[in-house]
Amino acid sequence: MKAYVFPGQGAQFVGMGKDLYDNSSVARELFEKANTILGFRITDLMFEGTDEDLRQTNVTQPAIFLHSVLLAKSLGESFTPDMVAGHSLGEFSALVASGALSFEDGLLLVSKRAIAMQKACEQQESTMAAIVGLEDEVVEQVCRSIDEVVVPANYNCPGQLVISGSIKGIDLACEKLTEAGAKRALKLSVGGAFHSPLMEPARAELAEAIHATTFNAPVCPIYQNVNASPFIDPIQIKENLIAQLTAPVRWTKTVVTMLADGCDSFTEIGPGQVLQGLVKKVDRSVETFGVNTYQG
Repeated sequence: MKAYVFPGQGAQFVGMGKDLYDNSSVARELFEKANTILGFRITDLMFEGTDEDLRQTNVTQPAIFLHSVLLAKSLGESFTPDMVAGHSLGEFSALVASGALSFEDGLLLVSKRAIAMQKACEQQESTMAAIVGLEDEVVEQVCRSIDEVVVPANYNCPGQLVISGSIKGIDLACEKLTEAGAKRALKLSVGGAFHSPLMEPARAELAEAIHATTFNAPVCPIYQNVNASPFIDPIQIKENLIAQLTAPVRWTKTVVTMLADGCDSFTEIGPGQVLQGLVKKVDRSVETFGVNTYQG
């Protein structure tokens, strides 16, 4: 069984998607439609902008979404998923690629999500940190022991967990986790505490937009971040997508569940190769592939 997985924020790069624009009339038309929907020429920033341009949340998230979804569309009839999943933002790409959302609705939701998250970040200074080399239980225990907002945010693979919270909470956690034996406790260059309670204002704002959007049953199960379980019911998919903003991304468990359900190959669609690496950390024997350029 084939799984297709879609990356999240952090995989962006200058020039992303230009080969699609230049070689595919379908992609070019959808890129131009995206420029109209967003109200600015995101193609200019993707193809010829700066790293700083692409780091702005309102640009990063739609850019990665567009690159991923249009790559999936470029595969045509060879895109035959038995199951899909996406890491954080990538869940929206997976939903569009699998037919649960239209391209236009998916892009609008991603844009609203990015703007809502940016506003939440501006309400309180916050950040995230990658913790390497500790058991999940140790990280969870340390987070619980701190009298600040600091929580596990991304369970990426065995021995790698990203935490999220207030600046003070993250600083204290990094100090304690280093003392506990972490190989690395590295603060990340991100705008805020994603997948934490500090995203509650964004969750409430996005919930309204999601409830007002039509979702269909996808062509195959989507394994969602909040509980690493497969779903095809649109109502359940919506609720899980809303919960995602303040809940951790359970990526390790997602990969484990997909393998247990019969997956024997993972294809990452979108910029970068991060998810292929994370899958290999869960099971080195499984086949992984990447689609990050135009497949003509």
